[in-house]
Amino acid sequence: KGAEVAARRAVADGNRLILGPLFGDNVVTVAGVAAGARVPVISFSNDIGVAGANIYLMGQLPGQSIGRVVDYSVRQGKTRFAALVPDSVYGQRAASAITTVTREQGATLVGIESFGRSGASVTRAVRALDAKGAYDAVLIADGGSAAITVAPYLRRGKSGLAQFLGTELWNTESSLANSPAMRGAWFASVSDTLYRQFADKYRARFGGLPYRISSLGYDAILLTVRIAQDWQPRTPFPAAKLVDPGGFIGIDGAFRFRTDGTVERAMEVQEVRSGSFAIVDPAPAKF
Repeated sequence: KGAEVAARRAVADGNRLILGPLFGDNVVTVAGVAAGARVPVISFSNDIGVAGANIYLMGQLPGQSIGRVVDYSVRQGKTRFAALVPDSVYGQRAASAITTVTREQGATLVGIESFGRSGASVTRAVRALDAKGAYDAVLIADGGSAAITVAPYLRRGKSGLAQFLGTELWNTESSLANSPAMRGAWFASVSDTLYRQFADKYRARFGGLPYRISSLGYDAILLTVRIAQDWQPRTPFPAAKLVDPGGFIGIDGAFRFRTDGTVERAMEVQEVRSGSFAIVDPAPAKF
């Protein structure tokens, strides 16, 4: 109820643009309030189910990072893919993404299995994948800590030498670089180059590191300032300018909104090495 109350107060105060909220369920609530007032919403969610009808998503979409890393893998000679996905909405979206991208790339999708948080669930999922045939790359569509847990089970399986692939969730988990089992794994995410500069300035000013997700709020403000240069007070926010084919540049690199309200981001591919991540395929600087 807090999101709805805040949105109603914002609209009543005369605001013509809402930045946030973060969670998909709250976006639905806020959208209902904003629609009646014709106020666009730039949310920090990555739930594509809530995009559209003047709702724009800033959050990194799992389908894009999966598409990027699979494309890179195919160019490195990988042809047979498998996936382990968590038993969640994120897992469902990841499964849909790898199904689509392998078909578009002309690669073979050997199978997809979902898993829970228990060792028994992971064992069952890996055995089910092994029963479907050999694969040379396997997507672990979960956070870094989950990937570290799952990796030994995969290494003991029939396709134990398969290339590990990850999603944008891995970008924030440095523990991956301390895991020998994850060495050589690939994942795609937005570039950290500008973010590191932002984080250094933040630490110098506030004495601590920002949350990685803070870049979404920072970029949303940069975007608003750029679009609002000719925006007259007490007039509707020029939301049509949000859909610019040339896109925008922010802390997370180049991005642009599609007409359906989802965001498209320029992503890089990184490799997990001993103690660090290394860029193996840089993100394009612009669209």
